[in-house]
Amino acid sequence: MPLASVFAERGAMVIGVDIDDEKVKLLNEGNNYIIEEPGLSELVRKNVKEGRLTATTNGVEAAMKADVMIITVPVLADRNGYVDLRNLTNAVQIIGEGLKKGDIVIIETTLPPGTTENMISLLMEKSGLKIGEFGVAHAPERMSTGTAIRDITRAYPKIVGASDNKTLEAVVGLYETINEKGVIPVSSIKVAEAVKVFEGIYRDVNIALANELALWAEENGLDVWEIIKTANSQPYCHIHRPGVGVGGHCIPVYPWFIINTARRRKPLLTYYARILNDSMPYHIIELLIEAFNIVGKPIKESNILVMGLTFRGGVKSFINTPADIVIRELRKLDTNVYVYDPLCVEEDARKFNAKWKSDFKDVDAIVIITDHKEFLKLDLEKISKEVRTRIIVDGRGIVDPDEARKYGFVYVGVGRTIAGIK
Repeated sequence: MPLASVFAERGAMVIGVDIDDEKVKLLNEGNNYIIEEPGLSELVRKNVKEGRLTATTNGVEAAMKADVMIITVPVLADRNGYVDLRNLTNAVQIIGEGLKKGDIVIIETTLPPGTTENMISLLMEKSGLKIGEFGVAHAPERMSTGTAIRDITRAYPKIVGASDNKTLEAVVGLYETINEKGVIPVSSIKVAEAVKVFEGIYRDVNIALANELALWAEENGLDVWEIIKTANSQPYCHIHRPGVGVGGHCIPVYPWFIINTARRRKPLLTYYARILNDSMPYHIIELLIEAFNIVGKPIKESNILVMGLTFRGGVKSFINTPADIVIRELRKLDTNVYVYDPLCVEEDARKFNAKWKSDFKDVDAIVIITDHKEFLKLDLEKISKEVRTRIIVDGRGIVDPDEARKYGFVYVGVGRTIAGIK
């Protein structure tokens, strides 16, 4: 939707294709269904009204009308790293039925390197054309939820690899019309795929490093947040933020694209970083049990308020959210699990088999999972008078331990020493 709207805003005639009838209907009425994206509603409304943006569920017909087809369907991997390409295969086959000489197919979906080239044969099989009679390119999306328009148009350059020089030149020119930072052409489609995968792995490995240092700091009675902040004052040091875990459809998934395709040598650093990051939600449970031991109260049948269901602050998405594991582990401990998230409603709580709670009355422990900006403003003095037991488990480092101690809370957090009642 953001990409389609940006191209339409630059003057292109854009047809959006989706299997969801309701989304197609909403778009054709000028309504944006991704309301958390700043500026998107205005772009959708304007370009639908001016006739440059429409939507359909008929992908074959859309492909017949189009000169350029851009595929953005998701490809996911499960916790064991198995990749599901069915969405992509389906989209490629549909486009193949409407493909014509001179057309260009661009895949933006992040993929295991080598996948795009394997898709070309499906396009040829359906279209009856040979490669060269149509062009194929990979131009990996480089955007984050909540900043999509900014990222597409001016945050960083676009990466493009193509099946031939003529296609490469055309696709570079296409993206230069929407991206102020320009385009970086690379030597092959597989290189373009690898660039995006490497970006995700860099973040995952560095988050794992931060988590490993946080666990060490806990054991040694140090505050890792103070250490990281000070260390990062050196320009060559860029330690990431530790936390309860890595969620979303990108960072937890992309490392498996490399791990599972390595033939001779297993990427051990990448693999163990992934394992470490996946362990962090379980560490939150360890911290919670430790806090209950400090106050001398059994955790069984206690009331736990999990704050944050989404995988990232400010974004309503539950894909691979650490909250899912934390809630499941809390149920195994026979606790009463309550949840609150400023972006969610009571119906979302039911998806996690938890009860919705927007106050702190009779709560025995507050567990912070998501770094929503609203949680930065918690009134601990007021909360201390409402809860039944004063425990805070901070999975994102957003509560001041000294402030928690001031109001009598036992505070435990990733990478922090215990701030308890004295």
